[in-house]
Amino acid sequence: MSHRRVRLVAMRGDRVEVVVDSGSGVLKYEIEATKAGRRVEVSTSRGVIEVSEVTRSGTPVRSGRFMADRVVALVEHPAPEVAPKGRRVHRAQGNLQL
Repeated sequence: MSHRRVRLVAMRGDRVEVVVDSGSGVLKYEIEATKAGRRVEVSTSRGVIEVSEVTRSGTPVRSGRFMADRVVALVEHPAPEVAPKGRRVHRAQGNLQL
C-alpha cells in the first residue's frame, strides 16, 4: 500500500485540474484555493486520489475523490509567487541627484 501526501506551500490561486475518463469521453474538474491562506493538497491511497482545499490549520473546506484507474491526468498549478516588497521610492524623490 502506498500512501503519498503532497503539500503545496502556496496561497490563493493555487489550483489542481483533474481529467477523468467517463466511458463516453473525459470530464474535467478543478479545485482551487479560493481565499488567502488556503492551499490545495493531493493525496493518493488505495486506488483513490483525493484533492482537497484546506485552511491554514489543515481543516478541509471542500474536496473531490477520484478512482485512480479512471484519472487520465492530474495537473497542479501552483499560485504565482509574489515578488518581495522592496523599499518604495516616492514619485518626487525619483529625480533627485546626489
